[in-house]
Amino acid sequence: MRTRTLLTGIVLAFLTTACAAAAPNFTGSWKLNTSKSDFGQFPAPSSMTQTVTHDEPKIKIAMKQSSDMGDMEFERDYTTDGKEYTHDMRGTPMKSAVKWDGDVLVITSKGKFGDNDFTMVDRWKLAEDGKTLTVNRHFASDMGEMDNKLILEKQ
Repeated sequence: MRTRTLLTGIVLAFLTTACAAAAPNFTGSWKLNTSKSDFGQFPAPSSMTQTVTHDEPKIKIAMKQSSDMGDMEFERDYTTDGKEYTHDMRGTPMKSAVKWDGDVLVITSKGKFGDNDFTMVDRWKLAEDGKTLTVNRHFASDMGEMDNKLILEKQ
């Protein structure tokens, strides 16, 4: 009985370690490559950088962006367990949750602009060499749906 319990504990520890090791780590400074990105119907920003601190399950994202609409800067702290967080984006209350879908980090945010509800889903995928972060974004609202792809390069 003790041998079976010990063996089960070892197998569970191994599987937990293997699953944790499989999760990509997004820590680093990332700069948007506008020429490789596809903004769809959204206007392209003139610049965007993200600083990410990722210590699974905690992830902190600090973003700076400049565009024709002005400058924007924010910092968010999340966990990757799907817990919902409430925050403000340019005066608009939003709720976001972060979880894993295999080796893709999924950030789902919901909010409201005026009378229009919207959902934005970001799917973060790290290249095998760890130097390129691709963010596939799907935006859906009462007014329609749009997709874009952001390519960020590690600095």
